[in-house]
Amino acid sequence: MMQVGTIIGFTGILIISAVVLQVALSVHFLVARNVRSARLDKARLDQFKERAATVLDRARVDRESHELSWSGRRKFQVQKRVYENPNKDVCSFYLVPHDGRPMPPFRAGQFLTFELPVPGESGPVVRCYSLSDSPTRKDHYRVSIKRLEAPPKAPKGTPPGVSSSYFHNTLDEGDIVEAFAPAGEFYIDEASERPVVFIAGGVGLTPLVSMMTWLVETNSHREVWFFYGVRNRGEHAMFEMLRRVEKENSNINVVVVYADPTDTCRKGEDYNVEGFVSVDLLKSLLKTTNYEFYICGPPPMMEAVTSGLEEWGVAQSDIRYESFGPASVKRAQAAEKPATDENAEVFQVEFSRSKKTFEWTSGAGTLLEFAEANDIKARCGCRTGSCGTCVTALMQGDVHYIHKPAKQPEAGSCLVCISQPKSDLVIDL
Repeated sequence: MMQVGTIIGFTGILIISAVVLQVALSVHFLVARNVRSARLDKARLDQFKERAATVLDRARVDRESHELSWSGRRKFQVQKRVYENPNKDVCSFYLVPHDGRPMPPFRAGQFLTFELPVPGESGPVVRCYSLSDSPTRKDHYRVSIKRLEAPPKAPKGTPPGVSSSYFHNTLDEGDIVEAFAPAGEFYIDEASERPVVFIAGGVGLTPLVSMMTWLVETNSHREVWFFYGVRNRGEHAMFEMLRRVEKENSNINVVVVYADPTDTCRKGEDYNVEGFVSVDLLKSLLKTTNYEFYICGPPPMMEAVTSGLEEWGVAQSDIRYESFGPASVKRAQAAEKPATDENAEVFQVEFSRSKKTFEWTSGAGTLLEFAEANDIKARCGCRTGSCGTCVTALMQGDVHYIHKPAKQPEAGSCLVCISQPKSDLVIDL
């Protein structure tokens, strides 16, 4: 009987222990579920707060941009100059308003348009340069400009870049330069949370650096890849900044590509890959197309990369690029019927201010190119329909654009750098 009682006693203890353990486990799982739920709720709340803060910040920036912006030219003083690469052919100019008044914020990726009194030129030289610092820096604007020499295969006596030489050789600390308000439609989507890829060639890194530093300074958690292609260490701009940003931010990856490294260039320290920035390189590292792509660099590089991304399956809406100068990226499109003597368009274009009239034909290019070919001066900056500098009154007739302008001009005017006649014209040039 004692053994039976003992067995029953042990059985009771086991049953009670099992019940206690089951209750403890239930309580543990309940507490753990509540903790996970609380953490999830907190994460959702934090995300909501971040989105709300972004919306409020965007509204503030839009308000300040409107209130603090200016019309026409404004004087800025060169506060300091800083060379950004060993070759000393990329220089950053820090600009502060001469009148001491606050500056409007800009969107990361936008540019300033300068009107420069270059000695020896018949009139002011108008050029656009991307802002290369974060919009969060409210005490200055910064542009980083490469001094352009004459092209290697240019005829003997071809002058170097007019505007870049003026900045590098003429403007010193304390000097005054005149600029129009920040503008441009190439800027980062502040509301997006998708991963982003920046692809820069040469000095084309400037607007992309602005975008990346904005992401850093607004504590963004977006995955970032920054691909930067240059010839070698001598041309490598903003070396220390790029290394520091990557080291201090686990979500940012910088891939530097040297096309022609010298014996002193250190692979793994100065650069990562030898060759060129290509879509094959992107495929080897990204594995997916689920990114927003921002591209700025020489037109051949941008054209190769954009077409390669589209072939990879990236939506055109996810590919954004900036190009200044006479060349720009050409999207794939159906071939146009070549003009013949029978179907060639011919229109009369009257330049009212110059009191001259010429016959425009299909091969004459844009109205800007047509005017310049006939020795008629026209103000221009980007030559791609981005800056609005070339806007001109359209007094009679109609035009079409060879590609969509960044911002549609007001009725009764046109952007001569990207427009061609649809009828006989009278324009105010």
